[in-house]
Amino acid sequence: MTNALSLYVSMPEIIVAVVGFVLLLAGALCGARVTRAIGVIVIATFAAAGFDLFCPDRLHHMLNGALPIFAFGTQFVDDGFSRFVNAIILASSALSILLSWSYFEKDGAERPEYPVLVLFATLGMMLMVSASDLLALYVGLELQSLSLYVLAAFKRDDKRSSEAGLKYFVLGALSSGLLLYGISLVYGFAGTTDFTSLGIQLHQAKVPMTGVIVGMVFICAGLAFKVSGVPFHMWTPDVYEGAPTPVTAFFAAAPKLAAVALFTRFLLQPMSSLADQWHQVIVFIAVASMLWGAFAGLVQSNLKRLLAYSSIANVGFILVGLAVGDKSGVQAILIYLAIYALNTLGAFAVLLCLRRNGKDVEAVSDLSGLSKTNPLVALGMTVLMFSMAGVPPLAGFFGKYFMFLAAVDAGLIPLAIIGVLTSVVTAYYYIRIIKVMYFDEPGLPLDPLPDWGVKSVLGLASAAMIALTCAPSTLVEQALKAARGFLG
Repeated sequence: MTNALSLYVSMPEIIVAVVGFVLLLAGALCGARVTRAIGVIVIATFAAAGFDLFCPDRLHHMLNGALPIFAFGTQFVDDGFSRFVNAIILASSALSILLSWSYFEKDGAERPEYPVLVLFATLGMMLMVSASDLLALYVGLELQSLSLYVLAAFKRDDKRSSEAGLKYFVLGALSSGLLLYGISLVYGFAGTTDFTSLGIQLHQAKVPMTGVIVGMVFICAGLAFKVSGVPFHMWTPDVYEGAPTPVTAFFAAAPKLAAVALFTRFLLQPMSSLADQWHQVIVFIAVASMLWGAFAGLVQSNLKRLLAYSSIANVGFILVGLAVGDKSGVQAILIYLAIYALNTLGAFAVLLCLRRNGKDVEAVSDLSGLSKTNPLVALGMTVLMFSMAGVPPLAGFFGKYFMFLAAVDAGLIPLAIIGVLTSVVTAYYYIRIIKVMYFDEPGLPLDPLPDWGVKSVLGLASAAMIALTCAPSTLVEQALKAARGFLG
């Protein structure tokens, strides 16, 4: 491939990277007074990168069967799968910037580094999703991780935020070490880090290479940490609770999508011929995540910790699609990721509406009587909670329906049954939130609602859930097209 075509394929990432370096310099020179302007530019950059993902020329290549297209040798790939996930990541990152504006202003922690760090984390995610080589995978993942370590501890004068950043850094460094060791084993035994070459070599091997299998297990352990799958979930509740709420919202949405997409590409492309070896590992992580996320969430009184365990359970549901391992499984993963991102960002927008005397209130009991004091916020939260619970006909139901249908069609009926039963358990703590909002007496008055940024995210997320409920076919069709292009 020519350098010009490589640049063309990588233009969304190049746009984000170039703007990121410019804004980093601008923030260092101008200080906190340009934070809001930098945030606006970052959102515009995400919009420009998203537009380039679906520009007419790129769609023309797709319609004429020119995809997937590789860039810089075979380091990165442009296909329907990467385009679909990157679009959700860009939208989630833009919405997370909106969630942060009034929050850091009120806490006196407004600094231009925040939107720039979100931008570089998003760049790392885009590289992860498009990676077609183990080294490109690692570079993208570490760019994302280094930005997230700083974001977790962004409120450096807050003990909980500093603790969250330290925990995430220590455990994240451990997972990166596992991942890098696995990559070194795969390269040492297979002699290549390229996904295509690795896949061909493993497919042609008469006997699976033990060293590659061991390396694959280490890589899976590192990626399971990034998606917070059990038993690599231990960082999630503490980091979610300690990090600033806009940062937690960002953690729960965009990075998780990128890690799931990377996990899916790694196992279903180069490692597809070793499915017998990794399938049981994924099934175990899926079942353990669904069970632990469902039952541990029942006893949580802190909303952020509850959403952390909800996130763990949702990872279990998503990994059911990965265990299926065919087009229907990938389609179900993509549908679930889109709906999950909107639900999560909307739920954290509600949390950002809950402040009393300038301080965050995070207990479930703090939602008492919210329907009487802020009926529109309570209505938005109700829509999101019912959707997360998978109550038909809301959009969350379609995510779980396609996931469990794919499992049944693949013969994984016990896995589907466990998924349905744990969905019933998680529905309890989602519906408990609704009960508290509508049937409990209001507590102490809350502060006035924050600025338009938080309210617009909550409104968009709720409206999107209703729109997908009324017309899910567009999302389903686009996910199917992306899955077909991904698995050929």
